[in-house]
Amino acid sequence: MSVTSPQIIELTEYVPKLLPRSLLSDAVGEMLWRDYGNQVNVDFPSPKTGDRWRLTAQGWVGHIPLTSENHIALRPKVKLGNLLGMLEYAYDLKSFHFLEGLVDCQTLEEFYERLADIFARRIFNRGRQGFYCAYIPKTEHLPYVRGRIDIRQMVTRPWDTNIQCHYEEHTADVEENQILAWTLWCIARSGLCTERVMPTVRRAYHLLQGLVTLQQCNPRTCIGRQYNRLNEDYRSLHALCRFFLEHIAPSHETGANATLPFLVNMSQLYERFVALWLKAHREKALKRQALDIQSQERVYLGQAQTLYFDIDLVIYDTATGIAKYVLDTKYKAADKPASGDISQMVAYAEAKGCQEAILIYPTPLAEPLNIKVGNIRVRSLTFSLAGDLEQAGYDFLQNLLGVDILALVGE
Repeated sequence: MSVTSPQIIELTEYVPKLLPRSLLSDAVGEMLWRDYGNQVNVDFPSPKTGDRWRLTAQGWVGHIPLTSENHIALRPKVKLGNLLGMLEYAYDLKSFHFLEGLVDCQTLEEFYERLADIFARRIFNRGRQGFYCAYIPKTEHLPYVRGRIDIRQMVTRPWDTNIQCHYEEHTADVEENQILAWTLWCIARSGLCTERVMPTVRRAYHLLQGLVTLQQCNPRTCIGRQYNRLNEDYRSLHALCRFFLEHIAPSHETGANATLPFLVNMSQLYERFVALWLKAHREKALKRQALDIQSQERVYLGQAQTLYFDIDLVIYDTATGIAKYVLDTKYKAADKPASGDISQMVAYAEAKGCQEAILIYPTPLAEPLNIKVGNIRVRSLTFSLAGDLEQAGYDFLQNLLGVDILALVGE
């Protein structure tokens, strides 16, 4: 029996695409609108659309398996190489050299598959060494003595022939390995790996299956973990797990679908990339100007601490500890800043007591902003995604600080 390949509908961020009415059934169109309305704006066939479907990707890239016959591929408006560079910074993949040999990927799906192959093979390598084990405290009713006897239980239940024992079991069924197993299970269900890679993913999963209980893991579980000399190599594995789980963990009901969506929120990725690029370059660029940077800083309003701002980035004068700039990334297709965004930045600056507020965009605005609201100067600057990301970062810092950053770094 032959298997028919699904029809792939390709959409590029913020670019409307008209499709024949016959291409999608009303039920499939409604599913897309209901379950993925945040990712794709759906205009149903009507006289306004010429009796055609009009679909517009809304700042997300990735793959949506609607049905076995219809899949949607959301393509980035930035070059794939730069998207991979953003992911490299955002998930600290750069320090682990994961992307060596992946720069020639032609699509995000191909990158995903090849990264999944690397992940599975690294699990094989760890399996040959032996998976990390730890002592886990357990309490059981046993017909023999193991560990410490619960004397109170024996006294209160003298007729019970089994003995309640407290002991520690040396096991591989620990969270470090449960994260790996859950990630492999999600990758296998994603539907994005071809038969070239799927056997490797399955074998890696089966290697862990006999040792580990399959537990659903949150991407946050991969962050802030403590490592030691016995499991230091898990640091890079968990960095990969975070990448996969943040983008393929089911955020909507999947119904009868056997596959899971793979979706990257470009707004969040851009915000994280800019923050981590600046942190990675603070030694060379910022600290030489006696500046330091904090990301996602929470500022409480009032003593009750029920109201607060979460500011993307704050740059401080290290000599005085005073905030010098507040910055916020805006991954938007716009000609000029929105009034609400300007108001937001003025509020941030007032809350931090600084006089410089910066809106950061991925492309130059047709109407750049440079105004004063009271004592606060609000500007729009560009951290471009169109060319070389490193050069774009230095250009951004030069426009922000008013100094030749490349000359400064080259000193």
